[in-house]
Amino acid sequence: MPDISKTEFEVLEALWEKHPASANEIIEHLNKTKEWHEKTVKTLLSRLVKKKALAYEKDQRRYLYYPLIERDSYMAKESKNLIERVFSGRVSPLVAGFAKHNQLAKDDIDELKKIISQWEQDND
Repeated sequence: MPDISKTEFEVLEALWEKHPASANEIIEHLNKTKEWHEKTVKTLLSRLVKKKALAYEKDQRRYLYYPLIERDSYMAKESKNLIERVFSGRVSPLVAGFAKHNQLAKDDIDELKKIISQWEQDND
């Protein structure tokens, strides 16, 4: 899985939401939240193609881009890297930190309980 910068991730996120998409469609989508320059987005698309995170097909006079990596796989890799790097591979200090500072919503707690319950069933 390639290393992806924050701005590359934003481009990739746009393609996870809707693909295939042309550079202009991606730019239009990204500009909904902040101003992006056409040249910047095209540079980022090129980098992501080189990193094998994206591919494209030629459709007449335009290129249609699509992701080669799945969002879930990328998020799992990044989550694991964060936990390894910052929390020595342990999840509980991360969750405890959020709980201590009241940053866990009831929905988050319910989801964590379900995940733990399922893990206990699968690993008994």
